[in-house]
Amino acid sequence: MIQTFSSTIRRKEMDAVLTCMVDEKIGPGELNTKLIQTVKEFTGCDGAVAFRSPAIAFSYVAKALSLEAGTSVMISALAPSWHYTAIKNLGFTPLVLDVREEDGLISADSVQEGIKNGGRLLLVHETMGIVPNLEGLLSFGIPVIEDISHSVGAAVPRSQESEEQAASEPAQKESAAKKAGMSGLYSILGLESTDTITAGGGAVLIAPKRREWIVLKKFTDAAPETDILPDMNSALGFIQLKEFARNEQARKALFAIFQKSLMSGKNKTFAREADDGSTIWSFPVVLSGSFKDVKQYAARKEIEVRPAYEHSVIAVLEDEEQSRFIHAKSLYLRCVLFPLYPRLGSESATKIAKVLGTLP
Repeated sequence: MIQTFSSTIRRKEMDAVLTCMVDEKIGPGELNTKLIQTVKEFTGCDGAVAFRSPAIAFSYVAKALSLEAGTSVMISALAPSWHYTAIKNLGFTPLVLDVREEDGLISADSVQEGIKNGGRLLLVHETMGIVPNLEGLLSFGIPVIEDISHSVGAAVPRSQESEEQAASEPAQKESAAKKAGMSGLYSILGLESTDTITAGGGAVLIAPKRREWIVLKKFTDAAPETDILPDMNSALGFIQLKEFARNEQARKALFAIFQKSLMSGKNKTFAREADDGSTIWSFPVVLSGSFKDVKQYAARKEIEVRPAYEHSVIAVLEDEEQSRFIHAKSLYLRCVLFPLYPRLGSESATKIAKVLGTLP
């Protein structure tokens, strides 16, 4: 059976973890520092801290922003469920927003409506590696926190105005495209088992600019060791980040093959341009028919598929609440994930492509 997810752990990753164990340096230490330095080089951020979970990372965002109890935090109905539980556990109010059906992302219109209903902070999950219109979201003037667990390494799409400005600049002055995670006040890079970069668990909290880093550092310097990511996990995350370019190249090649096969059938995937800078996280398929039929069909071909949003916010809501989010519920019921990861061999990739083109 071809599993939906794989940790993408190779010899280099295992060697780094084993070295950690042999040296008996498994708590937070040198490799945690090495991971942070690599994140800073990769993203261009001013500062970062690696924690043991995304929820812990968000708790430090709350401290840095001095959020008052009861503050309404806007989140997507299709964001990971930890968004909802972490916000509630910290004494804030989750304000859930519907999404656009074409890409599963929140829109500027839904955020504007959320602000009217009391939303004071936006935690935006860049689902499936697709970066939303961040300029539009930032234009409302409220604090924006990016969750780049799927979209790490993605390039932020330029607006029409930005493109024209870039075209008018001398070539030697044209800067590299801004990366995901560098637009909001802070960003959270999850390192959980199914995230784009995994450390077996944990998260890196990123401060893009110096001003925000100075504020955050006051709290993270006093963080107990039990909040900080251990070196064993840091070793795995460090190597995965170093190998990101190679892994992403493999993921994009597979995505192109699968997308072409899917086009010959009646199902579809999310809209994204060929060179829009998105990161490839998995292969989502929005079904036109029954999930049960597709799951059984794929299983006969020894391919495991999973509901794409089985662990999302909408999954923890009551049925009555779910019905308020029309597009999110539709995708919750109809979107599935097919295996897509660098370790897929050519034989498995060919098998998956054939199934995608012949889905019921």
